[in-house]
Amino acid sequence: MTRNSTTARKAEELLDVPVVATSPVAGGDICMATRLKLSDGRNALMKTHVHPPVGFFEAEARGLTWLSVDGGVPVPEVLAVDTDCLIIPFVETGKQTPDAAIEFGRALAGLHGATVDEFGAEKDGFIGRLPMRNATAGSWPEFYATRRVLPYLKLASDRGAISPADAGVVEGLVGRLTELLPEEPPARVHGDLWNGNVLWGTDGHVHVIDPAAYAGHREVDLAMLALFGLPHLPRVMDSYQEVTPLADGWEDRLGIHQVFPLLVHACMFGGGYGARAATIAARY
Repeated sequence: MTRNSTTARKAEELLDVPVVATSPVAGGDICMATRLKLSDGRNALMKTHVHPPVGFFEAEARGLTWLSVDGGVPVPEVLAVDTDCLIIPFVETGKQTPDAAIEFGRALAGLHGATVDEFGAEKDGFIGRLPMRNATAGSWPEFYATRRVLPYLKLASDRGAISPADAGVVEGLVGRLTELLPEEPPARVHGDLWNGNVLWGTDGHVHVIDPAAYAGHREVDLAMLALFGLPHLPRVMDSYQEVTPLADGWEDRLGIHQVFPLLVHACMFGGGYGARAATIAARY
């Protein structure tokens, strides 16, 4: 490891601990990530962005803190946050083991079981680099329609990332959400729980990072895991249900909650994500 003086100096100002060395970390497509070796023996991860949206890192820090609950999934502690960066402990990754998957399922159920009063959040956040509105709503179908599906459907349409015909199919699904989705109390959800945000630590535990956290339907996180794939997912799901069984028909409903992340991907990357969202919506 070498030492990038600019990055090190910023970290030292925030942590009040000397930085011995720094090294770039690959993988992110929005922020630059740097591993920090601190003089007290700790290793930290510093995420930076030259021109982040206002409140970008503060929202991530808020989400990490809010998701840290007793009996829940391990979430990195926020060591420091500023308008242009976030610093958390570095998670050393290792083997993706069945035992860790079983523990992860139970811990995810524990996170979702933490008490929340209403759907939404006190402040808006971000999903990837896109703004995400979190104003509260009285029911999950209302929240999912007006805060998740419809805003990104409009944005995808405006960007030419979904055809008018496919947009009409998704709108048709929105009209049926009340009859399709079971009533459940709000759960603390990660909100962007794809495989890249799930870290299999060398400590034998699964850690989650980069949340787009809010109070939502717990099937949102499960649908995201299924959409983009996760090692040992059947074990995760089985152990999850041992703690908190899901409502009947949950497997058939996964696609409903996959429409939102697919629309987000359509907005960000284009490609065939808009058409894929419509294909899934057409099932219902």
